[in-house]
Amino acid sequence: MEQSVRKWWVLVTVSLAVFMAMLDITIVNVALPEIQKNFASDFSSLQWVLNAYTLVYAAMLLPVSKLGDIIGRKKVFLLGLAVFVLGSLASGLAGSDLWLNIFRGFQGIGGAAMMSLSLTLVTSSFPERQRGLALGIWSSAVGLAISGGPLIGGALVDSLGWRSIFLVNIPFGLLAIVLGLIFLQESDRNRNGKIDIPGFVLSTALIFTTIFALIQKEMHADYSWTDWHIVSLLGLAVLFLIAFILTERKVKQPMIELSIFRSWSFNGANIAAFVLGAGLYGGFTYLTILMQNFMGYSATETGVKMLLISGFTLVLGPLAGIISGKIGNRWLISGALLIGATGILVLRQMIGVPFEWSYLMPGFVLLGISNALVNPPISNAAMSAVDKRQVGMASGILNVFRQVGISFGVVMLGIQLSEGYNGSLDKPIQAMEDISPEFKNQLLDVFHQAGAFAGSQIFESKQAAAFKAMPGFADMKNIVYSAFNAGMKEVSLFIAVFLVIGAVASAAMISTSKPKKKREGTKLS
Repeated sequence: MEQSVRKWWVLVTVSLAVFMAMLDITIVNVALPEIQKNFASDFSSLQWVLNAYTLVYAAMLLPVSKLGDIIGRKKVFLLGLAVFVLGSLASGLAGSDLWLNIFRGFQGIGGAAMMSLSLTLVTSSFPERQRGLALGIWSSAVGLAISGGPLIGGALVDSLGWRSIFLVNIPFGLLAIVLGLIFLQESDRNRNGKIDIPGFVLSTALIFTTIFALIQKEMHADYSWTDWHIVSLLGLAVLFLIAFILTERKVKQPMIELSIFRSWSFNGANIAAFVLGAGLYGGFTYLTILMQNFMGYSATETGVKMLLISGFTLVLGPLAGIISGKIGNRWLISGALLIGATGILVLRQMIGVPFEWSYLMPGFVLLGISNALVNPPISNAAMSAVDKRQVGMASGILNVFRQVGISFGVVMLGIQLSEGYNGSLDKPIQAMEDISPEFKNQLLDVFHQAGAFAGSQIFESKQAAAFKAMPGFADMKNIVYSAFNAGMKEVSLFIAVFLVIGAVASAAMISTSKPKKKREGTKLS
């Protein structure tokens, strides 16, 4: 088959795999209530349905990327697809929440292989003049999976049950394997290459402990950053980082050539990926909570509303790839992040009580445009900033920064939401008349324990049922909604500031022009 036709089938295969890998990060959110009913799971077990996948996924991104350079990218990519399909089947048939969490971790290994090698397979299949368009289509698959997860998950759960969100991967995964066997071409292998075992262990441990520390902070609202659980994990991550750097400087064939970080453009792309994950993608979690728990939309209805964000990627994603090849990556990344910051500030001004969808639409449109425009140039900037033999390594690093950014954003935004929510409850409740101080304190305990995510569900809880006959109960809903509104304003401001920082860093660090000649990577002495 001619290369002019084969490359497009490679793009279809890779985009399908990437879509599934990223979709499984967001699709599970809307299925958690049904999983909880099925297994009578506690909160911690439910959290691990989400975290088991992302933790293993992030920890394995670098090792599988390096493994692809050594034994062949096609081979590792297809093996990852097979592991992902098996993990999906096992997750869909799981008989308990414990086994579901274990199978989700197994699924994460496959997702990491698919994601980390996808960029390399695309960039090696397309000539430079078409690479922007190809990366734009690839990025559309990523953006559509992340923002479209609630819709797809909601529709599947509402019609076929929670197990369908895993089982649906099987036919598409098998199709991707068949296409991969036919159209993917094996990369040149480093026949003398060896797996850097110390680097493998240390890099995996570094990413694992970092993500695990963030997960622990997310799952335990009573843990402060100075709590020994968090401090010990982050301290261990620092030790792993130091050991990893020292090890990589000495070994002949390191997991990561540290010289790759000498490129300002590459570092700028990684910062942009981290900011995008922490700000935009981390913020999507709280937008779905707003719509489901406070605006009363079902899982499917929430997904339909989120199409206003994800729909732009289908049109603007490929276009962004073409534009980045014309004007350069720097200004497109910076401009897209600033559009996102503007969108979140518009949302901040429009969020109020009562919550109205029409008020949120302008902000959603701007966030959709930002999401569509920003991914292609980030990927293009990272891939074009390194030597050809380093693209596999660069792809893995870029995906690690994006995934760590998402985990960091979910935790930090959750802290901002909780602080804004809790800080806005005391004053209005204490100001309520015809209610005893004892009853006010009871109300505060119920609302604080329920947390900012509870929304309208708090008024259906057993704790709140005892208060329904009390005077002033009708006003309490507005108080809780106003407190969430205050928390969302804190979240929105944090996201906007973060995106602006990313825009400035991108403008300062990413090169405006393509290098005339690729530099050969050199190891740090």
